[in-house]
Amino acid sequence: MFKIFANAWRVEDIRKKLLFIFLLLLIYRLGTTIPLPGIDLELLYQVRHGTGGGMDWDAAQTIFSMIMGGGPGSIFAMGIAPYITASIIMQLLTYAIPQLSQMQKEGEDGRKKIQQITRYLAVALAALQGAATVFSYTNWPPGMGGFNLFRLEHQNMLVYIMATVAMMTGTIFIMWLAELLTEKGIGNGASFLIFANILAGLPGGAMALWLLMTGSITGTVQVVILLVVFIIIIAFVVLVHEGERRIPVQYSRKSAGGRGMYGNHNSYIPLKVNIAGVMSIIFAMSLLGFPQQLAQFFPNAQFLTTLATWLSFQHWAGIIIYVVLIFMFTHFYTSFAVNPIEMAENMKKNGGFIPGIRPGKPTSDFIQTTVNRLSWIGAIFYSIIAIIPIIIDRMVPGLNIGFGGTTLLIVTGVALEFVKQLESQLLMRHYKGFLD
Repeated sequence: MFKIFANAWRVEDIRKKLLFIFLLLLIYRLGTTIPLPGIDLELLYQVRHGTGGGMDWDAAQTIFSMIMGGGPGSIFAMGIAPYITASIIMQLLTYAIPQLSQMQKEGEDGRKKIQQITRYLAVALAALQGAATVFSYTNWPPGMGGFNLFRLEHQNMLVYIMATVAMMTGTIFIMWLAELLTEKGIGNGASFLIFANILAGLPGGAMALWLLMTGSITGTVQVVILLVVFIIIIAFVVLVHEGERRIPVQYSRKSAGGRGMYGNHNSYIPLKVNIAGVMSIIFAMSLLGFPQQLAQFFPNAQFLTTLATWLSFQHWAGIIIYVVLIFMFTHFYTSFAVNPIEMAENMKKNGGFIPGIRPGKPTSDFIQTTVNRLSWIGAIFYSIIAIIPIIIDRMVPGLNIGFGGTTLLIVTGVALEFVKQLESQLLMRHYKGFLD
């Protein structure tokens, strides 16, 4: 991997892209430190530095906000979460609304239209979530059992509007950064922002582990066990991320109009084990976090507060529903990403067939069965990885390390994808130089 980075750094175009990525990520992290207009700066300082009498920075963040959001109490507090939620809604609506389904089949133009609708929906969700967050800052005493640890110092309508607009603007700016990273960088921009959020919490997690290790011999043993578990998780993630089921395909010989025969070669269809990737976990966390957002908007509704508490990871009901949602979204996203009927038709048009399977519907049924089995394996894998942080929290109560199975899955997946993108960029430039 280090050799790939060294080779990429020597190429001027790739070096400029890497510097561009670092610059945008730096701007993004600086934005997470800009406080929200009207917020109590003294209380914000106490929360960030853990001097607020029991209030700490880690308590201000759920797993979802740590992954998807920026710094709590800042203009980037919502992060890219509204855009991810809008993407989830649009993918669901694509199946439910025929016009959107037809639009998606129109190729690049249709995808651009859907992307534009997703942006508008993300802005609307950012306005709703921003208003709910600002509203919660004015109703719950900070650190007194609510979902927030902050308050607005001057509570009047002008401050409410300014704070809400600032949070909306922050989310729109983050969406723009993500699209810039995708367009002019290497890889997916949203993934890089999530990657940056997770890495920003690692120093605090490392410090928590260090304090635990220096506290007692028992703490040292716990840290060693945790590090071994993390190494096993990373190895397991790499193994599953690179794992794929190769379906053999054979192409028959065809006449080339009197110029001889061509074809009659063997190939395969690579189906990855983690077709859905980490999106199923993100979707599940987003859905579980929705009652908490409603509870922020209606702080006096006891039912919503109780529901949000039961759906948290502090109760077994929330953990069970979390696992069920991971299975559901894994199957949904897999069916969205893989179209067995289209694959079978393209194979038939090109004279290809799977040995032992008749072309047409039997081929599509075989691919669908294979994909379903892979999605089950992937869902089990994602569920195990997702509940590891919860198990660690049960083993070591009060340990806020800032990273666990879900974050390691995201970090490892983004890093592997980034290395693959660098390899492809280097390979493309190698062939260009050869042709020149």
